[in-house]
Amino acid sequence: MHLGLSLLVLSLWRSCRCAPQQTCHPGDEHLGRCSNNVLGDKPTCTDLNLGYCNDVEYSRTIFPNILGHRSRLDAESGAEYLLLSVIHGLLNGECSPEIRLLGCSVLASPCQHDKMIKPCRSTCDTLRRDCAHAFEAIHMAWPYFLDCDRFFASNEEGCFDPLAGLRARQEVERSGLSPEAPSTIIQFTYTSNAQMYSLLKRTAAKCSHISHVYSIGRSTEGRDLLVIEFTNNPGRHELLEPEVKLVANMHGNEVLGRQLLLYLAQYLCSEYILGNQRIQTLINTTRVHVLASMNPDGYELAASEVEDNRDTELTNQEGHLLNGWTNGRTNAQNIDLNRNFPDLTSIFYRNRRSRHYRIDHIAIPDAYWFGKVAPETYAVMKWIRSLPFVQSASLHGGDLVVSYPFDFSKHPQEERMLSPTPDEQVLKQLARTYADAHATMSNNDTDRCGASFYRTRGITNGALWYSFAGGMSDFNYLHTNCVEITVELGCDKFPSEAELYPEWKRNKEALLTYMESVHRGLKGVVQDVDGNGITGATVSVRGIRKDVTTAEDGDYWRLLNPGTHILTATAKGYSRVSKRVYLPNNMNKAGRVDFVLQKVPIKPDIDDHLFPTVDTWERFDPYNQFERYSEPDVGEGGIERHEKPWWWNYFSQSGIAPPHWLLRSV
Repeated sequence: MHLGLSLLVLSLWRSCRCAPQQTCHPGDEHLGRCSNNVLGDKPTCTDLNLGYCNDVEYSRTIFPNILGHRSRLDAESGAEYLLLSVIHGLLNGECSPEIRLLGCSVLASPCQHDKMIKPCRSTCDTLRRDCAHAFEAIHMAWPYFLDCDRFFASNEEGCFDPLAGLRARQEVERSGLSPEAPSTIIQFTYTSNAQMYSLLKRTAAKCSHISHVYSIGRSTEGRDLLVIEFTNNPGRHELLEPEVKLVANMHGNEVLGRQLLLYLAQYLCSEYILGNQRIQTLINTTRVHVLASMNPDGYELAASEVEDNRDTELTNQEGHLLNGWTNGRTNAQNIDLNRNFPDLTSIFYRNRRSRHYRIDHIAIPDAYWFGKVAPETYAVMKWIRSLPFVQSASLHGGDLVVSYPFDFSKHPQEERMLSPTPDEQVLKQLARTYADAHATMSNNDTDRCGASFYRTRGITNGALWYSFAGGMSDFNYLHTNCVEITVELGCDKFPSEAELYPEWKRNKEALLTYMESVHRGLKGVVQDVDGNGITGATVSVRGIRKDVTTAEDGDYWRLLNPGTHILTATAKGYSRVSKRVYLPNNMNKAGRVDFVLQKVPIKPDIDDHLFPTVDTWERFDPYNQFERYSEPDVGEGGIERHEKPWWWNYFSQSGIAPPHWLLRSV
């Protein structure tokens, strides 16, 4: 927490504790039965007109309230009201809007026949337990005016649940078809690579009006990296329609995510045809891309190991558990694909304090291409760059937790160190979206898989868990507009087939909810005075040093948490326009903010001369080095040979790109 906010909270805390004491009968204070009528005012029902609580489920409240405020003005000017808004802002999506609704139930309890109905103590106790991690994160104690024993009542006393309406709305949003309606039939078995390709193509053919299959490249051994997309206009980007991608099986032996995405593809197709309104709304308003297997070569090896281990003639059989943690993890070149992306995080840390370098859309250093780039990595990088993805999830296995960037520690010697991005709160909320919708990921059962994350309810910063460079999530965040979380689906990387259906049930709602969550924050179009979209314009948010750029038609998307934000749009050769935007808590779709920029004379920028950059965002494989390493030279004994000229080490270690005439001599 920043020092200024700490001092503000401390001062508010002291003012709260110094509030006038209520008149209580002996023993009533502990039971929460203090008299609120300090000055003898008669309790009276009145219309609820408290700005911060205007979306509660009732319309009448009572004054004096539980805290002794005699009117709406007293309540709004009280320290508790201000402290509640400060806490809500500091939590930034954690336990929100639950914590706000709980506070409103104390500040403005419902009223019937001039009698107050207190909020339920059980609701307060549950929320306090669930929110403990969030308050620990901001180093703050539970607010005194939300004392569960003092200001709340038991069920026997006729209390009300302030979160009942919120839960009911969430249940409606998550409900699918009725039990009597037709449902999708999925065969919950493992799928070979050949079966996977056939299934994806058959699914696309069945739902050709909303889906199609395309290849983004080939693996080391020549297998297609097939993507199936779902949208109401397949094959093209539509203005203001956000694009989401789901990637699995990056590590070949982590196979549950691969199967879940294959089931998801079948489910989306079938449910759309069956008339599931939720699925139809999702597909009609979103473009979803599903890459079920990023490492089909590794899967082939992992699956063959499992088949061998199930041989009835083998002793000490352990079935799927005998697969281990490394067999098939890497690709056919023995490259860990989640360590093979450009390390842009180090560049971010190095340049973040300099105003002369932008720390978003960081270019791929030319030196990266002199290393060993896997064809799978190359294909996915081209894919990420080719479409205006807004949000992504990478499905893995080995634990039960959702991690979010950065994955590489801001201190190279620290293996476990909180390393937040400028979008820390947005990414935490994305991680929370998946974890909370999962059947077990966010619960506090210390006996389950992933029990080490029960204090954080199933989410973690990646570098705080363990640090590594060259990851796909960091690359997404620093090179494009896309933000990506990493979902660890369970401790067993290759579960038995009997576990596939239970795992689908645990993850189906989480996958759907996560895709739907792309419709939050802001979107809009940046255009000139003639109505033409401006490609590559920059949209920035004050206080968040991470800009997004507009797509080909000038549209943009910016994931943001509720609150007040100042947005600025700019483009080279155009004016700068800023707008102040308020995002309320109860918005269920992205707000739209458009910008119109006027052309202005281009002034020379001295920074372009003082701080020239060799690497630019547009440069991708500038020396065609990828083909050189896509098929390694293997010598006797399976040892790879890389015969390089005398100058090779110098340029690769210095990070300086060699001149063209040297490259032609190789």
